[in-house]
Amino acid sequence: MILHATLLGAGPPAVIMHGLFGQARNFAGVQRALADRHRTIALDMRNHGASPHAAAMDYRTMAADVQETLAALNVPACKVIGHSMGGKVAMALALTAPETLSKLIVVDVAPVRYPPHFDAIIGVLRGLKLDASLTRAAADAALAEVEPDPGVRGFLLSNLLLGATPSWRIGLEEIAAAMPDISDWPFSDARYDGPCLFVLGGKSRYVRDEHRPLIQAHFPRARFVSLKNAGHWVHADDPAGFLAVLTAALL
Repeated sequence: MILHATLLGAGPPAVIMHGLFGQARNFAGVQRALADRHRTIALDMRNHGASPHAAAMDYRTMAADVQETLAALNVPACKVIGHSMGGKVAMALALTAPETLSKLIVVDVAPVRYPPHFDAIIGVLRGLKLDASLTRAAADAALAEVEPDPGVRGFLLSNLLLGATPSWRIGLEEIAAAMPDISDWPFSDARYDGPCLFVLGGKSRYVRDEHRPLIQAHFPRARFVSLKNAGHWVHADDPAGFLAVLTAALL
């Protein structure tokens, strides 16, 4: 699958991949900041943003999407940045097509199977009645029953297109069906020997101490940087710190 890509800047290429329920424009500020030195390519993953919708969302398939898209853009080995689900895709790309990467940057996710924790949210989103009477306030109130953070609710509802015939920008049904694969990690003994940086949110629990041996088994050259004031959405919680880390890592 050829993914929708937002390109900005010139120089050595750097690819950016968002997390679940996100889209390329979540990293628009990062793209602008890096564009003076890098050709930045922010991708909409399948079933997200302006990319096509399809049933499969296992990590081998999504990594193949990225590889196919980069080939279509004539992008050689490049630095790859992925957050959360996008970080898992970036790791899968490194393990299945290492020639595609010159450096791997993974943002606040580990190569592990995570327990399901989006089921209630997906249930509410699927339960919204998509007709002309639906308002963002009503959707937010319904979502507040399972997600107390208004920032997270706003992020999720950025995928809702309102109007006479409301619709989802995301492939909500495809994502719901694929959650076992999205939560999973399908690799056991594969490894990537290239340079690798894990950027962690100091307030996040996505990457724990017990995950580090597995990270280093897959990625023996892994280094770790933690931004103490950031949670899981590192780029939003500490944009200046995140950009400083990325700028140094991309030199």
